[in-house]
Amino acid sequence: QVQLVESGGGLVQPGGSLRLSCAASGTIFTIYDMGWYRQAPGKQRELVARITKSGSTHYADSVKCRFTISRDNAKNTMYLQMNSLKAEETAVYYCNADIVRTYGVRNDYWGQGTQVTVSS
Repeated sequence: QVQLVESGGGLVQPGGSLRLSCAASGTIFTIYDMGWYRQAPGKQRELVARITKSGSTHYADSVKCRFTISRDNAKNTMYLQMNSLKAEETAVYYCNADIVRTYGVRNDYWGQGTQVTVSS
């Protein structure tokens, strides 16, 4: 079994910062691409940032230069440093990962989400 668990969400004022974490656990052989997505009330889930196993990154235009995605392959953990947060970025943030399990099955996994609220 594989689990993705996000943490680090919360309430922050506009202009503030938060750091999200996503820890993968279970019968994992390797993890390929990982990513952060978010879904605001009444809107579709959207890509925030993705990172390959080798560390190549891709960001949504709206978060470039403010957000930084990173990962620690030894810990099967991914991070999202979010700076200069805006009220419109209030959403549930989800972790996603492309995981190969120890017996070779490869699947796409999602975490349960962590709420980020940007408000004064």
